[in-house]
Amino acid sequence: MGRKPVAKQMRRTLKRIKEELRRRMHVKVAHTAKWLGRVLNGWLNYYAVPNSFQYLSRFAFRLERLWLRTLRRRSQKDRYQWSRIQGLRTKYWPKLKIRHPWPWQRFAVTTQGRSPVP
Repeated sequence: MGRKPVAKQMRRTLKRIKEELRRRMHVKVAHTAKWLGRVLNGWLNYYAVPNSFQYLSRFAFRLERLWLRTLRRRSQKDRYQWSRIQGLRTKYWPKLKIRHPWPWQRFAVTTQGRSPVP
């Protein structure tokens, strides 16, 4: 069980996010953090099924790394560090967790007799 993202699709998604981060390079960091939180939330809504946690954490790490690299390009005097990014991540990004139950839990319906209606 699990929903593994196709590597090609993951690269394409990260490439699009990278282009959008370049456009948002000089927007306030908190606004970009909120936007990335919504992007990650959408990714989790689809891929956060049982046995797919490693892919979720891999995507979140790559997203965080892209964001840090973009922030470091804002100036020749680089002042952004992992600790600062991680603080923003914990404040604005959703927690990585499995959001969907196993199929046998989701479709477990008790019926009365032969009736499909409970």
